[in-house]
Amino acid sequence: MKGSDALSKYYSIHEFSKIIGVSAQTLRNWDSNGKLHPHHTTTSGYRYYSDEQLSQVMNVNPGNRITIGYCRVSSHKQKDDLERQIDDVKTYLMAKGQPFEIISDIGSGINYKKKGLQELIKRISQNQVEKVVVLYKDRLLRFGFELVEYIASLYNCEIEIIDNTEKSEQQELVEDLVQIITVFSCKLQGKRANKAKKLVQELIQEEENDGKSHKSNVST
Repeated sequence: MKGSDALSKYYSIHEFSKIIGVSAQTLRNWDSNGKLHPHHTTTSGYRYYSDEQLSQVMNVNPGNRITIGYCRVSSHKQKDDLERQIDDVKTYLMAKGQPFEIISDIGSGINYKKKGLQELIKRISQNQVEKVVVLYKDRLLRFGFELVEYIASLYNCEIEIIDNTEKSEQQELVEDLVQIITVFSCKLQGKRANKAKKLVQELIQEEENDGKSHKSNVST
């Protein structure tokens, strides 16, 4: 391979099929009927496809893939924290000199239906994202980070964590725990359901008392 070919990225038939959303057999059929031939085939018969072909099929230029900074807090009460988080991620990315966008969310770390998160995954699956940057690991998801990381890897997208320190606000942890218990309590009946609801109320009350205590300490 010479010239620009040496700089191109090549995808196996299975990698290429996952990115464009068709089966490997469909690609073999396209090769047979002339709709899309692989960039090259090895002597052992393995088909490989190029970035240029990916661009043609998906109307996306891989050279224009960008970095996305993803920021999240659990509730509207934390809007100030969200702004600080966005500023920190922006500062980090500007120092890297990379073109980037910021996607932000307000919602629980165990909510997989957040608008921003779904937009992020959609753009990753459309091969538009080179890298996702988050301040802390749990900003992406409280549970399921490894699954999103695996999905991203299928599209050659890296997930970078700026600070690997485990850091979560107590309020967020309580809110996520309440949500988990609430979901399970809905499936319980009788005494078990009542116990679960009582636990939820105790957690909420404890969090409210902690908040009042904190305010009192600050004022003194």
